[in-house]
Amino acid sequence: MTHQQLWAPWRLAYVKSTDPKPGSSSGCFLCDYRDSDAGHDAENLVVLRGERSLVVLNRFPYNNGHLLIAPREHKADLRDLSNEELLECNQMLQKMLTSLEKTVHPDGFNVGLNLGRVAGAGLPGHLHWHIVPRWNGDTNFMPILGEAKVIPQSLEALYELLAADLSSSAGPAES
Repeated sequence: MTHQQLWAPWRLAYVKSTDPKPGSSSGCFLCDYRDSDAGHDAENLVVLRGERSLVVLNRFPYNNGHLLIAPREHKADLRDLSNEELLECNQMLQKMLTSLEKTVHPDGFNVGLNLGRVAGAGLPGHLHWHIVPRWNGDTNFMPILGEAKVIPQSLEALYELLAADLSSSAGPAES
C-alpha cells in the first residue's frame, strides 16, 4: 500500500503541547479569549460573545465547523453553572446550530460535553460544549485506511462565514 502525506501544520502546536496550552497566559485559552479585546476575536477565532458565554472555533477540529460553546466563567462542572449561564449557553447552542445549517449545510450534528479528563476533556477546568457538524459519508476510507481525517475548509474561511451570518442575525444577548 502506498502512503500519501497530508499536510496539517496547525496540528503541530496541539501535538507538541502540554498544559498549559500554547499561547495561554492563564493556562486556559477560553479565559484568555474571554479576557482579550474583542478586536482580537478573528485572530482568536471567537465567533460570538454573549453576556455569560462565548463561542469559539475549535483550532484542532474533528470535522469542518467544529465549535466550542463555553460559559465566560472558568467552571469545570455543569452543576456549577447558574441558571442564567446554563440558559445562555444552550441558547448559543441553538443559535450556532442554526448558523451552521445555513452556512455549511451539514446533514446532522454531534453535540456534547466531556466532563473530566478521563471522559476526554482536553481542557477539564473550563466546561464547554462541542458542536461537530456531520455529513452523510463523512466517514470514508481516509480515517480507516489512511489513518487521517480530511477537513476541507480553513478555520479562517469558516470564521468569515459564521461571522457574516451572525452579524446579520445579531440579537440582544450578543456583544
